[in-house]
Amino acid sequence: MPQLYGIQVLRALAALMVAVHHVQSDAGFLAAKAGTSFTPSHALPWTAGVDLFFVISGFIMVHSSAGLFDRPDGARLFIARRIARIVPLYWAATTLFLMVLLASPALINSDTPSLKQITASYLFWPMPNVAGQLQPIYSLGWTLNYEMLFYVLFGVALFAPGRLVVPLAAAALAGLVTAQAFAGPLPLPFGFWGQPIVLEFAAGMAVGLLRRGGLRIDGRLRWLMAAAGIALFVIASGDGWAQTSWGAVALRGPAALLLVTAAACGRNVTAPSALVRALALLGDASYALYLVHPFAMRALREIFARMAPEATGLFIVLALIAAVLAALAVYHWFERPMTKVLRRTLRA
Repeated sequence: MPQLYGIQVLRALAALMVAVHHVQSDAGFLAAKAGTSFTPSHALPWTAGVDLFFVISGFIMVHSSAGLFDRPDGARLFIARRIARIVPLYWAATTLFLMVLLASPALINSDTPSLKQITASYLFWPMPNVAGQLQPIYSLGWTLNYEMLFYVLFGVALFAPGRLVVPLAAAALAGLVTAQAFAGPLPLPFGFWGQPIVLEFAAGMAVGLLRRGGLRIDGRLRWLMAAAGIALFVIASGDGWAQTSWGAVALRGPAALLLVTAAACGRNVTAPSALVRALALLGDASYALYLVHPFAMRALREIFARMAPEATGLFIVLALIAAVLAALAVYHWFERPMTKVLRRTLRA
């Protein structure tokens, strides 16, 4: 299957957007410690990297799993491959977070979770934490609770004839959102799963079908679509809606959809530039970057807090570099080998 460089670049940018959001929070902490001020950038809604990830995820499921449609073992293979891809690194990050939390609660600034909360976190099951927030013990895992829902629905749909897989998965997502909108608030976990942000998975699947159907967009129109997507993101940077609410999704969802469509439905690039190749490499490690960057940034923040808390600009640059290097190392030496081992174990 040819490399989709545009999608890989978007994966890298999505992870970097989330990292920028968090590094600015750490910079604000340092500024407060130094008695100075720090004004975070709102040029983009940095947390909208998650919206990009969700649309990309929907696209990738259709694009990469097309060979599983109409196969008797398609559902089993799909779920096994998703487990091999997602579980090892998330469990490792959750375990590391829990170890740091138990060893030094002040460093994490979080209450000790119950055994029930810990179990729910490892099982990707939505449950309120000690503060009443619907987040696992490693808070970044809230997005994976949505991802796992999507994987389960897509995997179940693979039991149906191939032409019905995407419509059935999309209908299930839409049904959850509709039930939450008209009969909500639904009890957990349905109230969590029924948030409108899950419709971004369906949007990504639609892009996957369009590409499979032969849609290719010329360069000028693709650049125009990308510019429109960025413009919508800029507009969304000023909103005050919660990330999973209708207001936020109504802006961020179409923005992400435009960018993913522009990236996915172009001609295959055979000789990408050095910059594109570098970003595509980071795109391979985007899952690691998403999960690992808080560890690298927090470690560096502790060093700056003791040595130069006023140097917030230098901290931001070095923290982002450290996060990228850590992600690449984790991807090459842990994530990719563990995925291969688990796929062999699960015969996927």
